[in-house]
Amino acid sequence: MENLTSSYWTILFIIDFILFLATAITVLYFLVFSIASLITKRFETPRAKKQNRFIVIVPSYKGDKSIESTVKSILAQGYPQRMFDVIVVSDHMDEMTNIRLAQYPITLLVPNFKYSTKAKSLQFAMANLPEFKVYDTVLILDADNVIENDFLERVNDAYDTSGTQAIQLRRVSKNRDTAVANLEAIFEEINNSVFRQGHINMGMSAALAGSGMVFSFSWFKDNVKKLKTAWEDKELEALLLQQHIYIDYFQDIFVFDEKQRDVESFNNQRSRYATTQMYTFVRNVKNFFPALFSKRYDYVDKILQWTLIPRTMLLAIIAFMSVILPFIYMTLAIKWWIAGAVIMFAFALACPDYLVDEKFDKSFLKAPVIMLLSFLNIFRIGPGKNRYVNKNKNNNFYK
Repeated sequence: MENLTSSYWTILFIIDFILFLATAITVLYFLVFSIASLITKRFETPRAKKQNRFIVIVPSYKGDKSIESTVKSILAQGYPQRMFDVIVVSDHMDEMTNIRLAQYPITLLVPNFKYSTKAKSLQFAMANLPEFKVYDTVLILDADNVIENDFLERVNDAYDTSGTQAIQLRRVSKNRDTAVANLEAIFEEINNSVFRQGHINMGMSAALAGSGMVFSFSWFKDNVKKLKTAWEDKELEALLLQQHIYIDYFQDIFVFDEKQRDVESFNNQRSRYATTQMYTFVRNVKNFFPALFSKRYDYVDKILQWTLIPRTMLLAIIAFMSVILPFIYMTLAIKWWIAGAVIMFAFALACPDYLVDEKFDKSFLKAPVIMLLSFLNIFRIGPGKNRYVNKNKNNNFYK
């Protein structure tokens, strides 16, 4: 009986140690970069010496409800119209939507993919560019993004100032009309603070966000062909960092992005993010030590970033251990309470003040339920189910 009791406590201590070690690393990572995000370094972006020619690519999988607003906001730019072209890849959109889009001065492409991913749409767009035109930069937007009238002019200035081949712009929510949308808006801004602003403030590359991305045309043309999975933004990140290309970030140039409004869509998206992170890590972990020995520290950081516990799972683990352990072994629970306080402090630092308003107050009490449902759902979508978006209408691999 003593041996059985001893084994029970040994197993408990081992599980507690492993879980807390992984949790502590994730919490510390968020805390460090949340604090770093508060450092203000960038000065006002100077005017560019030349006007770059843009090709704006908008992959749209069943984006019938929002695509016209996106196209209108692009065409309303104050930037000279001769200096940019727009390609919309209409993937499984209605015929009437395509007829309406055809009335705009854009290039409309209608592929017939059996299995749809954003990577395929990007490759299709690059393979069907307008003839006899030369471009300097590629801008990727989602079908539900909206941009301001001076957007391209400011992006041109930013691209010229950065001196690199890849920049990420700040995605912010254009809707906060439900508790889920508000939670998504908060998560987006935490990502902006931790994985983008915090990183560039420490001299490291920012993370790509899937849209609001700007690339050198020549680099993108050569590398888009290498995309093979449904998580193209992670592949692009890995390709850039493998090639020693710095990813800059401009927090004052906004891309307004529509957020999920219902719990089911939110859950599916969290599952997709968790699956994406896991498979990206598996594909890149073999490069960890070669990157370390060759001093590609941006790439080392990125691989470490992909080992972090997903946020939904992190909060669920901390909450579970904080509640359960006091009934088993009180001393073990203290460090979990501290971890919970630290991660909430880090999130508070990373969350901009404008999000803490009456909408935040109304949705705050609903957040634990949403997070719990998301955690229970996080392993529901495996690689066999979510590889292609048109196998499940709720899986949005275009986001």
